[in-house]
Amino acid sequence: MHPRVILSVGNFFFSIFSALVTFSLLPYLSSIMPAAYAGFVVAGSALCATIIFPFLPQLVGRYGAQYITLILAFSEMLVLLALAINPGVVTAVLLMAITIAVQPFLSYQFDVLLEATIADTNTTGRVRTLFRTAWSVADLAAPLLLGALLADSDSYGRVFIAAAAVLIPIVVLFSGRRLPRGPAPKLFSIHGTLVHIIRHRDLAAVTFANFLLYLFIVWMPLYTPVYLHTVLGISWSNLGWMFALMLIPYAIIEYPAGWIADRYLGDKELMFAGFLIAGGATVALSFLTPETSLGVIVVILVVSRVGAALMESMIEAHFFRRINKRDIDSVSIFRGVWPLSYIIGPIIGSVILIYADYQLFFLLTGGFIALAGGITTLFIKDFR
Repeated sequence: MHPRVILSVGNFFFSIFSALVTFSLLPYLSSIMPAAYAGFVVAGSALCATIIFPFLPQLVGRYGAQYITLILAFSEMLVLLALAINPGVVTAVLLMAITIAVQPFLSYQFDVLLEATIADTNTTGRVRTLFRTAWSVADLAAPLLLGALLADSDSYGRVFIAAAAVLIPIVVLFSGRRLPRGPAPKLFSIHGTLVHIIRHRDLAAVTFANFLLYLFIVWMPLYTPVYLHTVLGISWSNLGWMFALMLIPYAIIEYPAGWIADRYLGDKELMFAGFLIAGGATVALSFLTPETSLGVIVVILVVSRVGAALMESMIEAHFFRRINKRDIDSVSIFRGVWPLSYIIGPIIGSVILIYADYQLFFLLTGGFIALAGGITTLFIKDFR
């Protein structure tokens, strides 16, 4: 099996795992502690991940991304199985914190391995978006599975068992063949890498755009399920198919967007449109009521993901056009905004919910994504 196929298939199962955990994360924590304060738990675990993240390039250089991926995947399986047996509150919070922290580490290993298989920068957009499409297709199945698991009760232990099970194919695939390791990474100090990115306007802009994207990715999957289920009273059985429809744009837009960017428009224009669409749809969520039809809600959710798919595919493609296999520390900083967004995003969410409600939360966060994202793209230098 070709290494890119192995990585794309592995990314497919990683997507299911990630979606199951992310969609059930805040509802699960809210079942064992006050909902408004659950975000602080997420932020605390992400802080630990942020502290560890700068050491990943050294670990990859010494042990290889493939070996580290196997260790992380197996560790996640053990943690999820421990969560499934209904531990005490303190233990459950600690285990969930580990689950949150490990996800960006796994994503980083996939990035390093995939980059080692790309020789021609002219194909970066297509290879990257194909890799992302595998993730997005799996995302369609995960909400349906989640809805089925929680249809008759909020038995989150079932979700954790299912999430552990979908990691098994990753372990099998990565154990069966040695993947390209690429050149030995040329390591820079974290300070030096940050200075390099900040001085390079294009890299700084696309890295900040990635931070905004991850804020959106944190806010929407964490707070939308709780909002729709507890405030608007929509059942999990309905939320399952609604979220599946919501995620369709990821599967059908990202690869064509990458092709269009490679051949015609470039990354900047599509990225700009993505921020405006995603932010505007998020603002629209603040105007929903329990009487709003499911059809209208689905349309808003789908439109939000149209924008997110454009943002994600263009940010990924643009960043990886600007770096090479040896620039592994830049990848670390680029991916490092993932745990950083998991620190800032939930804290903002908790602060808003302590003093206000979900309607104001979606109004403020959506407006911020549209405005900040639009301004950021103006500083990006298109490759065309």
